[in-house]
Amino acid sequence: MGASLNEIKTKIASTKKTSQITGAMQMVSAAKLQKAESHAKAFQIYAEKVRKITTDLVSSDKEPAKNPMMIKREVKKTGYLVITSDRGLVGGYNSNILKSVMNTIRKRHANESEYTILALGGTGADFFKARNVKVSYVLRGLSDQPTFEEVRAIVTEAVTEYQAEEFDELYVCYNHHVNSLVSDARMEKMLPISFEESGQQKPSLETFELEPDRETILNQLLPQYAESMIYGSIVDAKTAEHAAGMTAMRTATDNAHSVINDLTIQYNRARQASITQEITEIVAGASAL
Repeated sequence: MGASLNEIKTKIASTKKTSQITGAMQMVSAAKLQKAESHAKAFQIYAEKVRKITTDLVSSDKEPAKNPMMIKREVKKTGYLVITSDRGLVGGYNSNILKSVMNTIRKRHANESEYTILALGGTGADFFKARNVKVSYVLRGLSDQPTFEEVRAIVTEAVTEYQAEEFDELYVCYNHHVNSLVSDARMEKMLPISFEESGQQKPSLETFELEPDRETILNQLLPQYAESMIYGSIVDAKTAEHAAGMTAMRTATDNAHSVINDLTIQYNRARQASITQEITEIVAGASAL
């Protein structure tokens, strides 16, 4: 019984240390989430302004469909930019988006020649590699609040491949941050660029003299617009990642506390049984005398 009591005490001590670690990781993730949400809100202000300016230019252009970034080509090959984390301990954050991507690939494509994968995050890259899915580009090791310079390589690669007609449409697959408890797996079509959802609004730039002409401005602006929208998805995904990490660590801490409570009850019962047995042995010895 003594050995059993010691084993339980060791388990309690070990679980308490684990709960301290997960509790600390929860607080770290909460701090990262707060910064990420602030970063995402600041970017949304910029994104709305860029969208408005671009929409106005496209709406006032007499022949916007001539721009290759907006032309809908026959879809022979689809590109998927899949955003995951570089590490684990984020609950179902990675599995949700990877499962969604694989289901989509199975439904839409008959063979590998019909799609290509660009992986942002080590978890996704390793996942596809383990399943012999060809990945054309991989970017690992993003910071907690990634700047555009950090992701410029993969964002520019995606836009460049589309312009070179290596694929005919691009979907960005990521977890959209709803709140600290909920994220939504999304697959958004980024290329070709479409403003159909923007609604019918009167162009506000038609009275302005533009230098150079609108076509030249759009040729320069639309690739930058696409890059900014993809970057916005990355920022959103990072925010969801921190929220998932915080939730996972909070759940782990709560589970650890539950285990400690169960072990404490088990320890007290074992100790009570040990004391009862010792008393019984003493009484039996006294009676024998």
